[in-house]
Amino acid sequence: MRAEALEAPQAIARLLASDAATYDALGASLRSQDPNAVLTVARGSSDHAASFMAYLTMARLGRLVTSLPMSVVTLYNSRLRCEGLVSLAFSQSGQSPDLIAPTRRLREGGARTVALVNDVNSPLAEAAEFLLPLHAGPELSVAATKSYLCQLVAGARVVAAWQNDGVLNNALAALPDALTQASQADWSLLPESLLKADKLFVIGRGLGLAVAQEAALKFKETCGIQAEAFSGAEVRHGPMALIDAGYPLLVFAPRGPAQAGLLSLAQDMRARGARVLLAAPAGTPGAQLPLSLTAHEDLDAIAAIQSFYPAVEALARARGGDPDQPPHLAKVTRTH
Repeated sequence: MRAEALEAPQAIARLLASDAATYDALGASLRSQDPNAVLTVARGSSDHAASFMAYLTMARLGRLVTSLPMSVVTLYNSRLRCEGLVSLAFSQSGQSPDLIAPTRRLREGGARTVALVNDVNSPLAEAAEFLLPLHAGPELSVAATKSYLCQLVAGARVVAAWQNDGVLNNALAALPDALTQASQADWSLLPESLLKADKLFVIGRGLGLAVAQEAALKFKETCGIQAEAFSGAEVRHGPMALIDAGYPLLVFAPRGPAQAGLLSLAQDMRARGARVLLAAPAGTPGAQLPLSLTAHEDLDAIAAIQSFYPAVEALARARGGDPDQPPHLAKVTRTH
């Protein structure tokens, strides 16, 4: 897991150097035929990457994006209306039937379908009209790292192509160097602080919520910690009842419109006595885990999860686990 996480900057450099014609064609198609609706199709870590792309699309382009509950196709056999629809399926393996079947059904109905997938010979890759390879290379650890990071970047690249945004494209081009720096950030406080934890909230908001969701999943699958992800706004409702003295929270607060509210939340929870780990750019009051900056604040969440992966891998080993082979899990999951 650690080795693969540290390979991510090189994998992303490969991704950014490839498939320019396909991204350009997809972007031109989206601009010339404005979608009536946009769907994402994904599970697990891939669904968190899809959420990042969805938020970026809604924030930048004003298009609503919906996560498809695949069972409406695979179990309920719904005949979805496909006129003007665009679907984007995210997967490392491209093997799960509940991603393949909706993509085939939607394409047969006339939707434009896109697969962001690592295995270019997979059934999902064959099912979609537009194939966007992740170029992550073989990923042997059960816990996904570099494939997730490649999905984040591929999703942002789709948005940049749709907008024909040279500024965002230039920022993406600079990501490999920024992520190399992020992978070297000192997050040793995280394994030290959470060695005995059995529960945890992971907080983000806006573009940072998707990486909070991914971090919570990694705490569960590699460390056996009951970690739950919440928006910095949502946690102030019912979940607040659980937070008392010593309750651990990891708060991701990268640059952007959501940062001020997240910093305020961290301060409030510390006043309550909670054990808060605040991940924020260097120089931010109260920050303990440094977040590297990228060339555009919309991409900073990608650097945040790059810094997190080596730290959670170290935590898993310190707790006596094997993050490469978590119990009861397999690399390829086939759900229907």
